[in-house]
Amino acid sequence: MTARIGVVTFPGSLDDRDALRAVRLAGAEPISLWHGDHDLRQVDAVVLPGGFSYGDYLRCGAIARFSPIMREVVEAAANGLAVLGICNGFQVLCESHLLPGALIRNAGLHFTCLDQRLRVETASTPWTSEYAAGSEITIPLKNGEGRYVADPQTLDDLEASGRVVFRYVGGNPNGSLRDIAGIRNEAGNVVGLMPHPEHAIDALTGPGADGLAMFVSVLKSMVTA
Repeated sequence: MTARIGVVTFPGSLDDRDALRAVRLAGAEPISLWHGDHDLRQVDAVVLPGGFSYGDYLRCGAIARFSPIMREVVEAAANGLAVLGICNGFQVLCESHLLPGALIRNAGLHFTCLDQRLRVETASTPWTSEYAAGSEITIPLKNGEGRYVADPQTLDDLEASGRVVFRYVGGNPNGSLRDIAGIRNEAGNVVGLMPHPEHAIDALTGPGADGLAMFVSVLKSMVTA
């Protein structure tokens, strides 16, 4: 039976269609979920895409965390559902307290858009099992509020427990503390990152296909679970 991966659309989402396409190319059935839904429609994983949910009023992701669909996502994540937050989705995960820390204005106070090199720090999540730990990939990055920050104790805990999933290499584009580009929760099923893997799924529409493995990874994790 084909795995079903849901992609949530909030008012202001920009990359939901790209995420749905990435899911399809990875071999899963893409399921569109609406921010006002009270039902995850029995999906096997969820992607929170990039964009400007609810116009990014107050703080990025601060309003989206209260949407009906996020109540369902938070509950399902606590029960082990694989959840990926990309860019604005990462911000929503932090605002929802599914991941620690926060994303604030870039250190340079400018919107950043470039093909960014990342180091995969761990392959032990449902979203990174197809990568080799220590490998480097190139993924597009586009954000104005992508600087990851947390208190020193939280940062130390993330490092000590192997919860830093991706790290910027070849330059830190937004001033994220300790070059952190993506993290996971304690259980490992929830991952958030600022770069956009859905924009790196083929050579025609991106810098390559380094991002596709993220979506393939979660499918294979369902088979081996």
